[in-house]
Amino acid sequence: MDWIDRFSGLATLEPKVRERLVSQSQIVHLPENTVLFGPGKSPENLLLLLDGTVRVQQTTEGGREIVLYRVHAGESCVLTTACLLAYEDYSAEGIAETEVEAVAIPRRVFDDLVARSQSFRTFVFSAYSRRITDLFHVIEEIAFQKVDIRLAQKLLGLSRGAGELKATHAQLAAELGTAREVISRQLQEFQRRGWVKTARGVVYLTDREALDALAHSG
Repeated sequence: MDWIDRFSGLATLEPKVRERLVSQSQIVHLPENTVLFGPGKSPENLLLLLDGTVRVQQTTEGGREIVLYRVHAGESCVLTTACLLAYEDYSAEGIAETEVEAVAIPRRVFDDLVARSQSFRTFVFSAYSRRITDLFHVIEEIAFQKVDIRLAQKLLGLSRGAGELKATHAQLAAELGTAREVISRQLQEFQRRGWVKTARGVVYLTDREALDALAHSG
């Protein structure tokens, strides 16, 4: 098996297309906290993640950071795809949250295969449409869902079953697209109820059941 077999959407590639992808792409390894791309930069490759996580975030004019989505193993970055297709520069920033292993498909190969290969084109646009749907869900959450419910969901999700998570109030605010002060007030309320305890840069989940009940109440 080569790296193509890690992506189910590439299983139907024609043999010549598969061979070209393998021969003309490069496996790259990036350390944690590497900035993969940023505003004003033009994409040179489409990255398909083999291992690790990339956080894509945007900074508003007022300086507030908002996490748009994460790219996990087996996925590609929708913003990179959009910029490659439209020949535009990035408008957001991509940061490696962990060590990352990825396949870098050069722009010239991407352009040619999108034009020539129906199976590759289907793979690209299927991944694109799925992520766009996810982004609409993020917008809906920010616009309509209560902050306490979203914060409970985020605490449970980021902790991944552990009893604590390392995150500042500012980082949690960026995750939810809101102000740090809002998160601080909500964490204080959670602490008053006995659901969490907070320390510098750490949130301890002391009542996961209560948080889970709130998270599913919306």
